[in-house]
Parts: sequence; C-alpha cells; structure tokens
Amino acid sequence: MKMITAIIRESKLDEVREALINAEITRITVVRVSGHGQQQDQDIYRGKKVVPNLIPKVKIEIAVNEAFVDITVDTIIKSARTNGKGNVGDGKIFITNLEECIRIRTGERGGQAI
Repeated sequence: MKMITAIIRESKLDEVREALINAEITRITVVRVSGHGQQQDQDIYRGKKVVPNLIPKVKIEIAVNEAFVDITVDTIIKSARTNGKGNVGDGKIFITNLEECIRIRTGERGGQAI
C-alpha cells in the first residue's frame, strides 16, 4: 500500500479530480495549503517587487494498493501540467509507504480497507 500526496495548482483541482475519476480512482482527500518551491509569486507595490511568502496550492492525498500507483501518478501528471508541457509551479508528487490502513466502520485492515 502507498500514500500518494500531490501538491498542485488550485486552478487544476477540477481537472485532476475528473481525470482521477475517469481512471476509476474515486477515493481522495483534498486540503487547501500554502507554500512555495521554485515558483514565487511576485507583485509590484509602489514601484518595488514584493515577494509574498506563500502561494495557495491544493494537496491531494490518495491511499492506493500497489497496482494503482502508476495509474494514479500518471493521471495526476497528465492532468496537472500547465499547457500540457508543464511550467514552474505545477507541483510535486510524493509516494510513501503506507504501513497500515483500517476502515473504522468494519474494522477491515490492509488493502481491503482501501
């Protein structure tokens, strides 16, 4: 089992979500977050460049079984890229091992709970 965490542009959320649903990945968690990497939003205020510290983003978390890792990652990459080619600020994807998953309602554990 893996936990796939993707941080993407807010404007791409609907497109990514629809692409995931079309790929039959329907169980996701979405959280609004702020941060920056290489991309830094710049504004001009009174003739000076101002660099705000944090840029609004969206974090998507998806717990998947091993068979769905590549499908999920490929779907996110294709749908989150700006203009189909990609630009600075399009986001990142992190894949981590998921030690255990437990469904509260039934007590199921592991891959069955996902």
